[in-house]
Amino acid sequence: MHAARTGQHEPPVDWHDATPAPWPDALVDVPLIDPHAHFHSPLTNRGDWERYNASRLAAGARMGVRCHVASILGSWGATSPTYFASPSDQTRANDFMRDLAAAHAPTVRAYVAVNPNFPAHALEEIEHGMRAGAVGIKLAAGRRADDPLLDEIARAASDFGVPVLQHIWQHRRRDWPGQDASDGVELARLAARHPRTTFILAHIGGGGDWAHTSPAVVECPNIVMDLSGSGIDRGMIDEALQWVGAARLLWAADLTLCTGLTKARALVHTGASADDIAAMAWRNAVRIFPPGTFDASLHAPPPKRAAPEDA
Repeated sequence: MHAARTGQHEPPVDWHDATPAPWPDALVDVPLIDPHAHFHSPLTNRGDWERYNASRLAAGARMGVRCHVASILGSWGATSPTYFASPSDQTRANDFMRDLAAAHAPTVRAYVAVNPNFPAHALEEIEHGMRAGAVGIKLAAGRRADDPLLDEIARAASDFGVPVLQHIWQHRRRDWPGQDASDGVELARLAARHPRTTFILAHIGGGGDWAHTSPAVVECPNIVMDLSGSGIDRGMIDEALQWVGAARLLWAADLTLCTGLTKARALVHTGASADDIAAMAWRNAVRIFPPGTFDASLHAPPPKRAAPEDA
């Protein structure tokens, strides 16, 4: 009988006291590389930015994340819109991101985040960032992925041999305020124009219809999809594996490690082989980023893995 019908009520659950579920055996010795991470800076809209950054690093260590490849999107809306960051906001954010990566090497590596609506500034930021040690380019939702403004950025990525992480809204059916979001169809058009550039399609669990995305990019071998995002549905990873294969999938987390933790545990329930799980967890990232990007982090003594109850 339901508690509400008997007048009895279940005691509230204290999630902080919950015992974390153990890691599946198939993941115990598998390192994780997160190619879609974010941090905050003193210029963003969070007064607890230091706690946020520290908590991500601590939870990542407990999960076995060897490296977070990360960006900061301008001021995260504090002094210019998140998806339309001003040149000055984005420069400061990229500078802070590289300093943070240096302070936490080899656990953190930096993207150069750019707003394509300022093309000259974007190209200058990319060149400066690459020479300062960045390993990829981050594009948010400032311009549709198939817009010609992105062509020079894609060519720059090819010239420097780095991937482009493109924010994607899965099967966008309408425009949303404060962003010029893209979906897989538009990224496929850009990828077709730049076959020598590797594009990371962000967060298949991020909004919209994830089942639409894999068929939209299946014919684009230079697009890999990251598994991050706020959603985790049964069948999401399974369907992606069937459409594009393990070699084109990247485990990732995005803003927080919560659903990243869930997706890591989900890998062993997809029927994927041990080799395919390792490919998604870290080997594909090693392949698509510049040679040597993760050598130090993978060769460092592994952190003591646990399953954090509050990642």
